[in-house]
Amino acid sequence: MSCRGIKLFLVSAVLGLPAMAFAVAPALGPSPPATQAQIAALQQAVRDAQTSGDNAWVLISAALVLLMTAPGLTLFYGGLVRRKNILGTMMQSFAMMGLITVLWALVGYSLAFGTGNGIIGGFEHAFLRGVSLAPNPNYGGTIPEQTFMVYQLMFAIITPALITGAFAERVKFSSMAVFLCLWSLLVYCPLAHMIWGVGGILNITGGYWPVLDFAGGTVVHISSGVSALVCALYLGKRAGYPQQDMPPHAMVLSFIGAAMLWVGWFGFNAGSALSAGPLATSAFINTQFAAAAGAIGWVVAEWLNNGKPTALGAISGAVAGLATITQASGFVQPMSALLIGAIAGVVCSFMVFKVKRFFGYDDSLDAFGVHGIGGTMGALLTGLLACGAINAVYGKDAAGHPVATGAIDGNWHQVVNQAVGVGIGWALAIVGTLVLLFAVDKTMGLRVSAADETAGLDLSQHNEEGYDLNS
Repeated sequence: MSCRGIKLFLVSAVLGLPAMAFAVAPALGPSPPATQAQIAALQQAVRDAQTSGDNAWVLISAALVLLMTAPGLTLFYGGLVRRKNILGTMMQSFAMMGLITVLWALVGYSLAFGTGNGIIGGFEHAFLRGVSLAPNPNYGGTIPEQTFMVYQLMFAIITPALITGAFAERVKFSSMAVFLCLWSLLVYCPLAHMIWGVGGILNITGGYWPVLDFAGGTVVHISSGVSALVCALYLGKRAGYPQQDMPPHAMVLSFIGAAMLWVGWFGFNAGSALSAGPLATSAFINTQFAAAAGAIGWVVAEWLNNGKPTALGAISGAVAGLATITQASGFVQPMSALLIGAIAGVVCSFMVFKVKRFFGYDDSLDAFGVHGIGGTMGALLTGLLACGAINAVYGKDAAGHPVATGAIDGNWHQVVNQAVGVGIGWALAIVGTLVLLFAVDKTMGLRVSAADETAGLDLSQHNEEGYDLNS
């Protein structure tokens, strides 16, 4: 190409650049403003994503809570009784999974969370009428109400199952089933409604005495633990107790069961946030810290008192720490959780080794010493240690600071509210349990015969044995 040709080419290229830039400019310029439809679609996509995440977490938590009953509690309690009663004891917990599920679907959920009065819900949701796949803003605005319903079902299952530890090895299966079904409807559901149900007298939003109960310290542990003591006193001691030694027949089973309870408790506490957010993280951490401190506290107390640490002490302390932190899990800071767990391990071990022995009652598997006392301590300690920075349950002031929640924040009145909740929980459990025990005892009889107690519940109640030693 000649010099003249090269010059013409360069001039043409230079002159053509503006035209090329102009041609592509519209594609590189700012996008047109989003329409209202596009904004609405984006907002809906964000809501759908949050619902999916929260729903997944709560469903997984529901499965974890069910795991606490079976295999967790069935193995924990089953290993602690004598060999001849293992199936009978396991069946009591397993029966609750079937019976309470049906009752919950028919009327239990409605009595606990339906619209009623300050004491108990109504029948608007009987047969799960109106319980849909849409969220109920009162009970978890980002999850379907059916998810909330089935999550709460798992609490309703394990609570009466905990009571069975008090009367292990001496109650007829039929009478146990009738008593605990009635107890679920007449003790558990009213207490759940008072604390968690909209309009309840102890509800944190609008109740006469707002009670902080994040995951069931009062609803689950006080109700079951105090009822367990009433059952133990009403039924009397097992034949041969305390003269005859009645050690656990399979500590390995109890150890596995306790480990499953520990894991399942994350669903119990962290799941109660009803969302996969920071509050679930806080409850998760507090659960772990309290369980660990509880196990250490019990073992140290036992070691100092008896000279040796035991596996039974370690797992009992962990369960005590878990029971005691339940109420506070979504309200306190991690160091407070460690303190609560340590107190639980020491005090609950004292109840089991000293107080029970002093009074002589036969709480077979220490349901009262662990759950009743743990739940009571947890309720009061929540009032002391609840922190608005963790959960601003009472909202924020004009400056955006959380309103004082517990005594540590300056709200000492919360301790009074917690004490009122404890008093109502104890009273309802004592009166309701006594009335139901009397009614069932007079119509069906509660205790097995002396011969059946000697033979064991496996054979006398179910005509089978947990271990076939001849095979």
